[in-house]
Amino acid sequence: MNSDPSELTVATVHDALSSTKDATPSSAVVSVRFPRQRTSPPSPARSNASKVAFTCRHVDLSSLRGLTTACVPRAGDLVLAEVVRRRQHPRIELTDGRKATLFPGDEILVAYGNRYASDQFESLVPEDLDPCHLVASGGVASRVRHRHNGVRPATKIRPIGLVTDSSGVVVNLSSFGIELEPPVRRPPSFAVVGSSMNAGKTRTAMQLIWALKKAGFRVGAAKITGTGSGGDYWKFVDSGADRVLDFGDAGHVSTYLVELDELLRIARGLVGELERSGAEVVVLEIADGVFQGETAALLESPEMRALVDGYFLAVTDSLSASAGADWMRRRSLPLLALCGTLTRAPLAIREASTATEVPILSLSELSCPNVASSLFSVTASVERPGA
Repeated sequence: MNSDPSELTVATVHDALSSTKDATPSSAVVSVRFPRQRTSPPSPARSNASKVAFTCRHVDLSSLRGLTTACVPRAGDLVLAEVVRRRQHPRIELTDGRKATLFPGDEILVAYGNRYASDQFESLVPEDLDPCHLVASGGVASRVRHRHNGVRPATKIRPIGLVTDSSGVVVNLSSFGIELEPPVRRPPSFAVVGSSMNAGKTRTAMQLIWALKKAGFRVGAAKITGTGSGGDYWKFVDSGADRVLDFGDAGHVSTYLVELDELLRIARGLVGELERSGAEVVVLEIADGVFQGETAALLESPEMRALVDGYFLAVTDSLSASAGADWMRRRSLPLLALCGTLTRAPLAIREASTATEVPILSLSELSCPNVASSLFSVTASVERPGA
């Protein structure tokens, strides 16, 4: 690689891997250099490997050509940033899922995005390129508005510049999303929702995927809302899903403040892609709790009702079980079972059982292939054209 600091050089993944001694075929630490004009003075890390975040996993690195500081960032825009101070997120998840430790001065390739996480941050895409925050380890740049007092302040980063292509256009994740087409004849589909964050949604979805696989089905899984991260993605893979997708595959870094029409396009498109991949049954996860804005809008839409045959509601205690079941009932949503962290406590299960007539399934019960088969058989005969 030419050592002239003013010369534009962007190594392709292949070239970067072949020139990196310790790299593996799926490594996400690649040598990416950009022209230094129109940016702040070069940092000592400029000659080191850039750490490419999970949110950028679909980006064609060979298409990256330069940097600009002349544009206002938008959600999904790629930004090269320098780590200033490690706080809540001291590591960044790379495109292969590995968590790489961050150091002050490291340069990272991430995407701007909004975040809503009641147990961490609410943050928005800033209207400038001033210092901001790494608000998710998957690689989301944003500016924090609110912070849960149980977490540390967000890791501080300094944007160096928005990444541009050969035409000088800022590169956005939307250019790398899969083509979203609704299902032609969708397979039986189940969705896991929650009373709140950390209610046990992902664990519930994992057990359901695992049980359906053990029952002999080809399972497709998707997380249709949330913030860019591989945590749930890799858990679905580990559970045996034949194909796993999320909103990132649809070209979004997160879904906070995304309009309902686009959320529905994502949901229909991901289910359609899973159908075309041969899935016989689909398991969906919808982020946050049912009161969160985008989640509530989705669940209340007729289009989403046509896409899901039954819901599992993950709850934390008997009160959220009762209130959540009532919320679902009043919206005529087919609630199949209550589950989640509630089921860790026998007394909480007893309380919830007296407050609601909805079945309560523990993780071990969800893991039973017979339960999965019965769910499938109940919905398999339902006429379901493309949603």
